[in-house]
Amino acid sequence: MAEGLVWAIAMPVMLFLLIVAPIWIIVHYRQRCKEVDGLNTKERVELSELARAANKMAARIETLEAILDAETPDWRDKERQQQSGQV
Repeated sequence: MAEGLVWAIAMPVMLFLLIVAPIWIIVHYRQRCKEVDGLNTKERVELSELARAANKMAARIETLEAILDAETPDWRDKERQQQSGQV
């Protein structure tokens, strides 16, 4: 009777260790590798949109600076004086 009980407990444990556990470990570490390898699709789209917005802002800033340079050539000197006075 005790021998039957040992087999009743040992068989499911052995099946788990030989079949389920290795598959579980492989799937787990594949998922970890995918996370470490890079961004998922949604994150890539968001990053692309942010980069596009940053490029637009940089172009706008350059345009504004060109306008300020044309209208008020010494605006950069005033800005530097204000910054040096604040520091």
